[in-house]
Amino acid sequence: MDISSAKNSPTTQVKLKPVEATPETFEDYGQIIESSKDGEEFGPRDAQLDLSKGVPRFYIMRLTERKLKFSTITHHASVTQCLGAIGGGVWFLGVARPSIVEVDASEHGRVKHHVVKSHCGHFYVLPEVNDVQVFKVEGPKFLKLHRGTWHAGPLFLDETMDFYNLELSNTNEVDHTVHDFKKENGVAFVIEK
Repeated sequence: MDISSAKNSPTTQVKLKPVEATPETFEDYGQIIESSKDGEEFGPRDAQLDLSKGVPRFYIMRLTERKLKFSTITHHASVTQCLGAIGGGVWFLGVARPSIVEVDASEHGRVKHHVVKSHCGHFYVLPEVNDVQVFKVEGPKFLKLHRGTWHAGPLFLDETMDFYNLELSNTNEVDHTVHDFKKENGVAFVIEK
């Protein structure tokens, strides 16, 4: 879709069928962390975290009326965020693969036009409409997002849900890059049940 013409055209709804979140289906975006036996040693089934760029913040986030549609998507370049529903209820997360680009300061003026500099200071490639996917999460598990994974949600059918959230203490102030598909691409996503 031509981005320049999308800015002046009506919004197109793109329907997405959710995929069950499993370690295999979610591996391009992060990890699915499920229960393990007490005393089990640290290994690849545990969240592989990067909290090295700040003070970790672990809290319970109450969300209200997050219906199954979205038009904006966010990424965090400095942290591997973790999200999980308290009580294991059913929820959904829209995602696109990480697109952070490492650019040397001397290359700044020569970066290609499709690479954007975030207001946070890092460079990234814009997410594509066709790259967006939705995952359904249920039961006693949480998602660990790779650094830079684009995400929209959590979204759910209940009126209110509580989620635990692990990120950095200032993630939402200094590491919050947003792409608006409605504004830039003329698209909004709707999750099919």
